[in-house]
This record gives sequence, C-alpha cells and structure tokens, in this order.
Amino acid sequence: MYVIGTAGHVDHGKSTLVKALTGIDPDRLREEKERGMTIDLGFAWLRLPDGREVSLVDVPGHERFIKNMLAGVGGIDLALLVVAADEGVMPQTREHVAILELLGIHRAVVALSKIDLVEPDWLDLVRSDVQEYLARTALAGAPIVPVSALTGAGLDQLIQTLVATLAETPPRPDLGRPRLPIDRVFTVAGFGTVVTGTLTGGRLHVGQELEVQPGGLRTRSRGIQTHRQKVEVALPGTRVAVNLAGLATEHLWRGHVVTVPGWLQPTTVVDAHVRVLAEAGPLVHNSVLSFHSGTAETMARVIVLEGERIEPGASGWIQLRLAAPLALARGDLFVLRTPNATVGGGEVVDAHARRHRRSEPGLLARLEILRRGAPTDRLRHLLEQGPQEPGLLGLQTGLEAETVQRALASLQAQGEIVTLGDLLTARRWWEQCRERVLGTLRAYHQRHPLRAGMPREELKSRLGFPPRLFGAVVQRLVAEGTLAETGPHLRLAEHTVRFGPDLAERVERLLGELGREPYAPPSLPDLMATLGLDEEVIAALVEQGRLVRLNESVALRSEVYREMVERVVALLREKGQVTVAEVRDLFGTSRKYVLALLEYMDQQHLTRRVGDVRVLRERVGV
Repeated sequence: MYVIGTAGHVDHGKSTLVKALTGIDPDRLREEKERGMTIDLGFAWLRLPDGREVSLVDVPGHERFIKNMLAGVGGIDLALLVVAADEGVMPQTREHVAILELLGIHRAVVALSKIDLVEPDWLDLVRSDVQEYLARTALAGAPIVPVSALTGAGLDQLIQTLVATLAETPPRPDLGRPRLPIDRVFTVAGFGTVVTGTLTGGRLHVGQELEVQPGGLRTRSRGIQTHRQKVEVALPGTRVAVNLAGLATEHLWRGHVVTVPGWLQPTTVVDAHVRVLAEAGPLVHNSVLSFHSGTAETMARVIVLEGERIEPGASGWIQLRLAAPLALARGDLFVLRTPNATVGGGEVVDAHARRHRRSEPGLLARLEILRRGAPTDRLRHLLEQGPQEPGLLGLQTGLEAETVQRALASLQAQGEIVTLGDLLTARRWWEQCRERVLGTLRAYHQRHPLRAGMPREELKSRLGFPPRLFGAVVQRLVAEGTLAETGPHLRLAEHTVRFGPDLAERVERLLGELGREPYAPPSLPDLMATLGLDEEVIAALVEQGRLVRLNESVALRSEVYREMVERVVALLREKGQVTVAEVRDLFGTSRKYVLALLEYMDQQHLTRRVGDVRVLRERVGV
C-alpha cells in the first residue's frame, strides 16, 4: 500500500492533474473552488494498471499554507512534484523540495505540467532547468514526464512512470505499533465521529481498542474505510478513515494520533539532530520557531547544544522544548519554520529527553551513540538512563525486534543487564541506584539509631521513584540480603537497635518502675523526665515489643498488657458486655487506667463501645 503526495508551486496545476488522473476533485472546500486555489489538504485515489489502488494527497502550493502542506506530506512514500512548463522552478518548488528532503522523502516523479501552453523548444529548456536544479537535491535523477491535464497528453506515461517508481519503493513496515496522525475530523450522520490519516507502523482492526494521544482518550474503532470501501483490517501505508466510538469531534483535532494503548506517550522535551538549509539563516540558540512533525504543529524553543548557532548548510545537536505536548517517538522527522520560511529539520533521537546543561560532559557523544551507534551501544546508553520496558526498547532505539534481542543477549552475557521485576536496566545504573538507597538508609540509621528503620513511604518519597520501580528495587535488595523489612519499615540488614550500657540501665529502671504497680503504673512523662529518657527510647521499646503505650501518659509492660487483655476478653465472653466499673474492680485500679486500656483495645479492634458498655468484636484473637 502506497501514498503519493503532490508538491510544487502555487498555480502549477497540482489539483487539476490529480483530478485528471483520478476523476476526483481534491479541492473540497467552497472557498477553494471559488478562488481556484488549494488551501487545505485534498485526497483522492488512483487505480493502477495492475489493479492496485494508491492514495493521493494533494497539498496547497501557496506560501501562506505551508503548514497545511507539511501536515500532508509526512506520511507519503512518493512525491509527485508538479512544475509548470510555462514558469519552471519557482520559490515554492524550492521550498517544497527542501521540505521533502528534510522529511526523508527521496523518491519522486516530476510532472512537467501545462505543456499545452509552451512550444517544444521552451519545453526542452525548462526540462533541462528542472534536471539541473534537482541534481543538487535528494531528488536527483527523478524521472520527468511532460503532461497536460487539459488535453490528456502524457498522462498514460505518467501513470506508467509512477508504477515503475513504486515498484522500487519499499513498503511500509508492520512494527505492531500502528499510528494514525489525524489530518481531518468530521461527523457522519448515523455514525458519529470520523478521523482520517495515513496509517504507519502497524495494522488497525475493526473493533480494536484504541487510544488518542496527546490526552490518552480511550476509544474503539467502530468501522474502517479505505477509498470509501469498508475494510476489516487497514494495512500500514494506507489512507484510512476510522469511525471512533464515544468521542466527540470537539475533543479531536489535526495533530492528534490514534494508536493502540500503552506505548506512545506525549512529550514536551526532545533531543534531535538538525540540518539547517543552506538558503536559510542560521539557527540561533534560544530562538522560538514553529515545529512540524506528522500532522502536528506547535511552537518550540531551540536549545543549541554546542555553541550559540548552527550555520546555514550545517548540522548539529539541539534540544527542543515544545509549547504543547505532542505524541512523538524516536526516529520521527520534523521541520522547523519561521512565519515566512523553512529553516531546517531533522530527526528526533530522544523523544523523552531530560533537560540538559549545555556544558554537560559527554552529552553530544552519548546522543551520537543513540543516533548511529552499534545496537549494543544504543541499548547500553538507553539502559544507563534508567529501567526500561523490554517491549519498548526497539521503539526507543530505532532497532528491529530481532536486533534488540541479539544485542540484549550480548549485554547479558557480559553481565551488563540487571532485571528489576519486569523492567531492564544497565548494571551501571543499578549500582548507582543501590548505593543511593543504601546511603539514604545508612544516614537515617545514624540520625535515628533507636528506630527499627525508615518508613517505606518516606524512603520512596526521598528517592522519587514511581511505585512500580520502587517495589522492584526493594524486592531485589531484600532478595540479595542487603535490605530487610520490619513491618512498614525498611532497614539495612545489619542494622539492629542497641542501647548503650548507661541507657540500658535507665531503660531497666523504667521497666522496673512500671512493674511495681502493674495495673496503676506511674505517669510515663514523669518517669521519662526523672530518668532522662526521650521519645526515641520509648518508641524503640514499643517496636521491640517490651512496652505498650496506651496513650500519652499511660504505658504498660507488654506482659502486663497481654494479661489484662486476656482477663477482659474472658470476662466479656462470660458476660457478653462489661462496664468501666466492672473492669476497674477486676484489677483493683482506678478509672483513669481502665479507660486508657479499654480505649486502646477499641483502637486495636478487640472491643467496641456501645453506649456505656464494651462488647467483644467477633473473632478476637489474643
């Protein structure tokens, strides 16, 4: 399946030629018909002599509508460059050819149109002029076919030339990651919202669950058409219309991408390699330009990563900070423009880049590896940035699935890969991560030697890891015996709470005082003040199970607490309910201690207060 896109200067007859070839008028807007000038994208299709159908995208040629032209040519396989024989190469001819080069479209057929308006000698002169011009571009050697849409002259030869050129054009690969950049959104009565675009990267099926990015809107394909014919499956390289379930047209616009869930995430910062057109001005650091990729457009601030500018005709590394999130992936091509001219374009090398300091050591070398390095080098570089989804490694490195598997096997054999749950990372990243976790806990133990460990959530917050990654890191460290879990706390495996000789003596005095009158112990704050003990010591005793703190002022030795609970539960099982006075009499103590005990038992879900009595909760185990 192939898509052909027109290109060329305004008024050189692109739309007229498309209509002559296909019988379909690509100018669908009333304003286009009234003015006789293409303003927005038009679409048609052509049945070739071998029975195959190809799609045609007709683009506007006027300089004011370049952004619409850019939205149409990103997904084409072959350019149909139209040059009027009575005018020859013109400004938008040059700009369109430059855009085709920047977007990696190097296959073209030239239609030398309007030959009915010129003499043969002039036609030969214009043909030579076009050949000479194209020889300096990526379209060098493109076949040139003189045609007249008015008389039909040359149309058969043009079609045969298109067939021959398409035969040498590789089909779009099926990577299992379909992307449909939306170029039109409209409503069809009785069906609802329909979007159109050129499908790349994979197949779309009727009934398939889909996602629209940016935004993450979930939907389903209710129906698919190609060239107004219903199909069950649309192949990569096809112009398709998809009927989306549950979405209104106001939620969709040109630049959105329809895809399958789970892999394509919006971004606002990308690292890219850019080429500045020789006829453009320099690309200056911190300039703001319009960014075009696929059917999407937004403004972008350009951070030149080496020096202050990239000169005309030169290439270099930049970071683009986008004004709005776009659904981009590694390898996507783009164009940069001022309001009036194309400046340059290039390739997205890291679609989810972090913001760099321009002086960052080794930055450009790492980007060059990611762009053109050997497969193992690309994977190693990516995995050194942090844990990655195995299924997305091909997308992030631009490598085929089989190449990724071979490179991973090589790195694993060298011991360079670490598995974290269902994620993969480089050993270098893991060792840095491991030391960071252990260092954080080591410092915590030094500050709080009497605590069992750091609360799990506090450690997660300090590390800044998402829950999935944090859980995988902890699981691996526990498995290797470096980390230990104590309830909701994490600690180094070798960490234990120890009291020094002096402190241990004061702790024993505390426990002794609490045991003198076990059911009516002295005030805990008074004992702490007398013995010089702080809250850390009390918390450590509670964590060790030697003390139960009922409230701020009442604490019991653990064995005393267990005895009192057993006796209260036994009394409840005998009587069904008890009052505060009955429990007071059971232990021969005061109301103060009984209330503290019963309220604590309520908190522990052992008992429940009903009016002035306590009842036993079901299935109480003591």
